[in-house]
Amino acid sequence: MSRTVLAIDIGSTKICAIIAQINNDNNISITGAGTTKAQGLKRGSITNIELASRSIKTAVEDAKRVACTDVKSAIVSMSGAYTKSLNSNGIVNIQSKEISFKEIERVMHTSLYNANIPNEYEVLHALPFNFKVDDQDFIEDPLGMNASRLEVETHIITTQKSNLNNLKKAVLGAGVAVENIVLNSYASSIATLNDDEKELGIAVIDMGGNTSNVAIHAGNSIRYNEFLGVGSNHVTSDLSMALHTPLNFADEVKLTYGSLTDECSDLIEIPVIGDMDSTHEVSLDVVHNVIYARVEETLMILAQFIENSGLKDQIGAGIVLTGGFSKMKGIRELAIATFGSLPVRLARPMETDGLFNELRDAEFSSAIGLVMYAAYAYTPYEIDANKRVRHTNETPTIHTTIDDLAPSVKIPVPSQEEVLEKTKMITLEDEKINKSDGTSRVTKFWNWATQLF
Repeated sequence: MSRTVLAIDIGSTKICAIIAQINNDNNISITGAGTTKAQGLKRGSITNIELASRSIKTAVEDAKRVACTDVKSAIVSMSGAYTKSLNSNGIVNIQSKEISFKEIERVMHTSLYNANIPNEYEVLHALPFNFKVDDQDFIEDPLGMNASRLEVETHIITTQKSNLNNLKKAVLGAGVAVENIVLNSYASSIATLNDDEKELGIAVIDMGGNTSNVAIHAGNSIRYNEFLGVGSNHVTSDLSMALHTPLNFADEVKLTYGSLTDECSDLIEIPVIGDMDSTHEVSLDVVHNVIYARVEETLMILAQFIENSGLKDQIGAGIVLTGGFSKMKGIRELAIATFGSLPVRLARPMETDGLFNELRDAEFSSAIGLVMYAAYAYTPYEIDANKRVRHTNETPTIHTTIDDLAPSVKIPVPSQEEVLEKTKMITLEDEKINKSDGTSRVTKFWNWATQLF
């Protein structure tokens, strides 16, 4: 029996909702999609809950209309803005000498307990990157193995509680409950990477409108993630200031003439900012230089992130660029020159049944990755945003709590004393029986007394 899932990718410039059917074999068939311009967001974070809710609702309603179905809960993406990451470890003894899922669950929660997480932060993902059985390192799956001790090293991704709650409120305001939350760069890597690349080690860079997110995979798990608040819209802003033209015309120039390889001295005529009736001529050389300077600076910062991660020597498969910003002509060649000896490829989301033509673009990698996450295309084990240990062979379930549906509404739960007190209460029927018993006893006593005297 197939199940219906809703994935909502909340990006910095657009919101995409996708509805898909997932069968028992975890095969995906996309049935509906809706996209709208993002409002109430800045650099990937909610800045206006009401406006964000409207945008989300528009995208979701469009997807429902196409799919002809109604979905009440969704898997939602979250930007890497305001996230912090740390590594932790846990050790447990195996009493039965055979590792079961309970032991794996226990050791992962132990690593989470041992982590020094600030009070104002909430866990988004806890991803194991090294299981150790007794003295043997880098066990791919310890389930069923004989051992006396199990250890794990995990990469824990946290986000501010306020950021998480604002995201949930915005989605709830659109009439949808939050079933789960996934880091957008994690979702993008699910949609673009193959098993060989994950095994060899690879860095995924999701370049969007206002943000760029980096995730480094090494040994089939995320080992490092970072966020940069720069995207393609910053190129538009640079062009608007350099060419003295309104933002919408600067964006049109970027889309029409934006290239990092083609140099041309032709002149184009564009309006002057503040005076739409006046125009002036600008050389395409200027356009090229402005775009090149911004993109080069962005790639250099991202290259520094990879250098600072300490994992550069473990990414044998190189760099993957995805997201809308990666579609700029010539960006791969510039990235190769910037990242040095590392190979670079441009990636689009993997093919799935029913994938609409417009969803095959690189800017929809994160949205498709969310759907694939719902089909268990993630690391063999992980602790998700609901504090639940997940594994790739688990039974499909929908986890929706009262707090997810209405965080501001608290349902009173009776205490144990109140429950016990209620069990002692006498019903009306019981009272009648007691009264009748009492009356009959008095009558019997009076009859005995009269016979005695």
